[in-house]
This record gives sequence, C-alpha cells and structure tokens, in this order.
Amino acid sequence: MIPFDDEELKEPVLEVLKKVMPMLERDGGGMDFLGIKDGVVFVRLTGKCHGCASSTTTLKYGIERQLRLDIHPELSVKNVPQGEKFEF
Repeated sequence: MIPFDDEELKEPVLEVLKKVMPMLERDGGGMDFLGIKDGVVFVRLTGKCHGCASSTTTLKYGIERQLRLDIHPELSVKNVPQGEKFEF
C-alpha cells in the first residue's frame, strides 16, 4: 500500500522524471507526464522512444526503477501510446 495520495506524489514524481529525461534525450527520445492514478504514473513516450522496441525495457528498468528507488517500491509506470486518448 502506497502511503501517499496521488496529489502528494506529483512533485516527487516530476523530479524523478526530470532526472531520467537525459537518458531518453541521449537517444533522441522524450516523455510527457500525463498524470498519476492509484500509484500508477502515466507517461507518453515521444520522439525516437515512441514505438521503439526497447521502450518496455526503458519504462520498467529505467523510469519505473528510478521511481521505486527514489519514492516508493510499489509505484509503477504505464506508457499511453501516441494517438491514444488519456483520461482518468
């Protein structure tokens, strides 16, 4: 159980995403933060990261791993593909 509500997580999550962004940018990619719902961080991979065969690895072992290390071990991340509508 994550001891924070989604609003409390927003700023720390944004800080972690800033921290991992250079990793994506080095490969010509990027990421947009879409929101947080029940401890799931929703992002949209952009640039060369969009549709990349390694994007799942990037999400799990790059972004999600850093979120878990820096904030809470039960956080997860989900990519919302480009063109797919996102709402809570």
